[in-house]
Amino acid sequence: MRQKMFTKALLAITAAAMVMSASAVMADEEDYTVITDENGDPIDLGGMDIVIRDWWSGDPAEPTNDYEEARDEYREWIQETYNFTISQQAISDWTSTPADFVDYATTGGDENYIWILRDDPAITSALSSGLMYDLATLDCLDFSLPKFQRNKLHEQYAKGDSIYAMYAGYSEPRTGVYFNKRLLNDAGIDPETIYDMQADGTWTWDAFEEMMAAVQRDIDNDGVIDIYGLTLNEGNMTTIAVFSNNGSYIGKNDDGYFYNLESPETLEALEWTVDMFTKYDLPDPEGAEWDYYKEAFINGQAAFMVEDEYAGTPGNFLQDMEDEVGFVMFPKGPQRDDYINVWSNNPVAIPACYDADKAWKLAFAWNLYTDQPAGYEDYMDLSNAAAGIFDMRAIDETIPMMMDEDHGTVAYHGLIPNLSLGEQFVWNIAPGSVVSEQVEAIRDTWKAYVDEANK
Repeated sequence: MRQKMFTKALLAITAAAMVMSASAVMADEEDYTVITDENGDPIDLGGMDIVIRDWWSGDPAEPTNDYEEARDEYREWIQETYNFTISQQAISDWTSTPADFVDYATTGGDENYIWILRDDPAITSALSSGLMYDLATLDCLDFSLPKFQRNKLHEQYAKGDSIYAMYAGYSEPRTGVYFNKRLLNDAGIDPETIYDMQADGTWTWDAFEEMMAAVQRDIDNDGVIDIYGLTLNEGNMTTIAVFSNNGSYIGKNDDGYFYNLESPETLEALEWTVDMFTKYDLPDPEGAEWDYYKEAFINGQAAFMVEDEYAGTPGNFLQDMEDEVGFVMFPKGPQRDDYINVWSNNPVAIPACYDADKAWKLAFAWNLYTDQPAGYEDYMDLSNAAAGIFDMRAIDETIPMMMDEDHGTVAYHGLIPNLSLGEQFVWNIAPGSVVSEQVEAIRDTWKAYVDEANK
């Protein structure tokens, strides 16, 4: 069954790519408008060798489809036209990147680095300390363009009229709900009805609970539950539940950050989450590792798992799943009209130690580099999902919805220095938790952190 799913998904993606390729114009020089200087000559970056720093890139791979071939041809053209070279290289690692950026921006350097960072309080401190270049001052960047609006990261890293980080293109899909089709069928539920509810807007908290209640069963009547409704890393569900009800932990407005843990929407979500954990969450065996839920879901001990989309892609833990699974967005709470995904893209920044001319040239080059080739302006790459365990409705419906700007938002709690969401709060939201006690325990601390962040 799993191999058949692979074949179906890959054939569908290949067919879609062929349709796009047939309608697309190959990237020739006449497909692009050359940006010129005051003399009418192409902008000349003087042979700059630019490096986009990250922590994962290896050697460039050969193109595997028409889109990648067109993209590589376009990138060769911009480098020849504007006289520069650009590459993406792993230099720091995930752990050291924030500190490496702070050190570099503080001491300066002669390299032409564009930095890919991650949400971290050290980066917020760097922003507040003037170590990140104000990208809003660079006229080669237009943040009203679709490639920026599709992910909203520049809003996350804005203060007043200033913007300190950016991201280009569609967002990586994040947290959704996986479901085991065999267990649903065994309980008399057609798994396709979950997709149908997602499509017609009736996939709600109440519908999710009804499903969990229906599949959670003591099959052999020995008084012990054999199939649970839910297994998961509880922190994942707590956060998406909060946002699915129009809540948040920390908000942001024109005056800066604000404490939002006790908004009615957030508290309602937390209370509902604890109720779901208490009723349906498979308890870990004594001595089990923190990620026992992965083994439990693969082995068919629970029908639903709230987890990020990456889990179903090649090389991740669901690749060994034998039962067929579905995947939908997290259901909407009573205070939201539609489904939401909380994006977590990697911010791109330019160190403020560079002068205005260098910063402009780096931004100009990166802006060109992240444009799509002609004919592929709205291209959404779903090939990684197609090679995973997802069924066709997840690939055609759920994952594109997760990446769509109308179904995504950004969070601000990761930008508050000293605020550790999991350790200080979310890990304490568990079966049987008393939400009011957990909120009271952290209230004053978080308010103080927010006040300090706003200074």
